[in-house]
Amino acid sequence: MNILLYNPDNEVTNNFMPHLWMFLLQSLTPPRHQVFLVDGNAQRMSEAELVAYVRKNRVELVGIGAMTRMAAKAYRMADAVRAAGVRVVMGGPHVTEVPDEPLGRDGGLRHADAIALGEADQTWPKIVADAERGALQEIYLPVDAAGHEVKPSLDNYPEISWDKLDLEQFDLIRFLPKWVRRLISAAGIRGGRWESFHVIPIESGRGCPYGCEFCTVTGFFGDAIRFRSNESVVNELLMLKALEKRQKGKIAVFFIDDNFAINPKRTKSLLREIIARGAQLPWVAQISMNLLRDEELVSLIAESGGKWIFMGLESIDPESLKSVAKGFNKPGEYAAVLERLARHGLYAITSFIFGMDGDRPGVAERTLAQVRSWPPGLPVFGLLTPYPATPLYDKLAAAGRLIRPKHWLDFKPFVMAHAPTRLSPEQAEAEVRYAWKTSYDPATTAGAMHWLERRSLSDRAIHLVTRLIFRGIYFPQMRRREWLRVVFENRRSILRLLAQALADRFRPRRERAAAVEAPSIP
Repeated sequence: MNILLYNPDNEVTNNFMPHLWMFLLQSLTPPRHQVFLVDGNAQRMSEAELVAYVRKNRVELVGIGAMTRMAAKAYRMADAVRAAGVRVVMGGPHVTEVPDEPLGRDGGLRHADAIALGEADQTWPKIVADAERGALQEIYLPVDAAGHEVKPSLDNYPEISWDKLDLEQFDLIRFLPKWVRRLISAAGIRGGRWESFHVIPIESGRGCPYGCEFCTVTGFFGDAIRFRSNESVVNELLMLKALEKRQKGKIAVFFIDDNFAINPKRTKSLLREIIARGAQLPWVAQISMNLLRDEELVSLIAESGGKWIFMGLESIDPESLKSVAKGFNKPGEYAAVLERLARHGLYAITSFIFGMDGDRPGVAERTLAQVRSWPPGLPVFGLLTPYPATPLYDKLAAAGRLIRPKHWLDFKPFVMAHAPTRLSPEQAEAEVRYAWKTSYDPATTAGAMHWLERRSLSDRAIHLVTRLIFRGIYFPQMRRREWLRVVFENRRSILRLLAQALADRFRPRRERAAAVEAPSIP
C-alpha cells in the first residue's frame, strides 16, 4: 500500500525545518508499504496539486498531522483528497484538542475518515493494518485494556535513517539569496562553501511538568518526562555527522524537546556523552531560563555544540507571568542568565508575549529597554493566543472574552483572538508590530554587530544572516524584491563584514590563528 504523510503549511508563514512526526511514523510503518513525505512548508501545494500527487503515486492512505495554525489548510487538503476517493486519517495536537471538529460532530463538515488522538507511536501500525484490510476505525486512542491512556516509552526509540532519506525539499541553501551564500563562504565557515544546509529535528525526551496556562504541551504530552537513552541520541548525531561529511554540506540539529534541560542531571550526562564520542554538531534547543543558572550546564552546552538557546521569557512583568502560570520565570534574573550564555559563546532566542491582562500601552518599548541592556540575541514577539483545550481558552470562553472563538479556521498571524483587559486588541497588535520593527531595523542590527566585533568572523556572519532571516518571521521577505530592500537597508553592516572577511582571508595564517585564540568577549 502506498501511503502519503503530509504536513500542511498555513499559507502565510513558513517553517523550513522538517516536522519530526512524519519521519517518526515512516520509521514505524511496516517495510512492505511505501511511504511518501510532503511538508507544505518546504514544498507548498494547492488542493489540486496534492490530489495530482496522490494520483500519480497511487496513494491509498493519506495521514495529515497539523498544529492549530495549520488546521484550516489541513482541512481543505483533506477535503480535496477525500473527494478524490482516497482515505484520510488526521492526527496531531489540534485534532487531539478538538476531536469532534475533523469528524464533523460539531455541526461542521467532516474532514477525515479517521482520527488518531494523542501520541501515535503505538496506534499508527494499527491504523496502517486496518487501512490495508479496509477496516479503518473512526477514532484511535493510545489506551490500555482498561481504557487508560498510555504514553509511549522512549526506551526503544525507532531509528530514523536520515542517511537514506531524500531531504532535498528541506535544503535551506535553495531559499537563501546568493549574497547570503557568498557571505557564508567569504567568512570561511568550516571550509567555506556549503553545498547544502539542513536543520534536522531530534527529540531526546517528551513531556513538561510546568503546565503554563497558554501552552498545549502538557495537555498533549503529559507532565511526566520520558527520555530516550543517551546512546540512542548520540548514535543519531553520529549518523548525521557522517551524512554531513558525505554531502559536503552543513547540518544543524534542533532538539525539539519542550524543555531540553528539564532534568539537569540527565541533560549533563547526555552532553558529556556527546562530547566523549565526538558527536558535536551545531544545535539549538528550548530551555527554561530558570535552568540556565547552572554554570556547569551552560559550559557543557557550549562544549557539546550548542549555539542558540530558545527561552520563553514571555514578559518582564512578574504579575503578568503569574497570570499565565509562569511565575517560575524571574525577570530580575534575565540579564545574568543571558550574560552567562554570552560568556560561553552562546546566543539566546528570547520570546515575548504581548496581550496579557497586565500589559498596558507602551509594553513593547518597556520590554525593548530591557532587551537593549542585554547581550545581542534574537528577540521574537507574539500575541497571547488562546489555543483550544488550554486553561487559557476555557477561562476566556467562560468570561465571554473570545472575539474569534475559532480563530484557527481563519488563520491570521499577529491578530488577537480575545480582548485583553488593559489594551484593545488593536493596541496589542500595534505593540507587536513596533517591537518587531524596532528590534530588526538597520540601526539595531548595526549595534548588535558592533557588540560582536571581537567575536570570530564566522560567529558574526552567522549572527548577521540569522538576524536578517528572523526579520522575515514578521515582515514578508521571500521574494527577490523584498530581499533586495533588506540588503540595501543593512548595506553598511553587510559591507563591513564582507570587508573584514576579505581582509581576514588575506592575512597570514599565523595571525588568523592568533586572532581565533584571543579572548572574544567584549
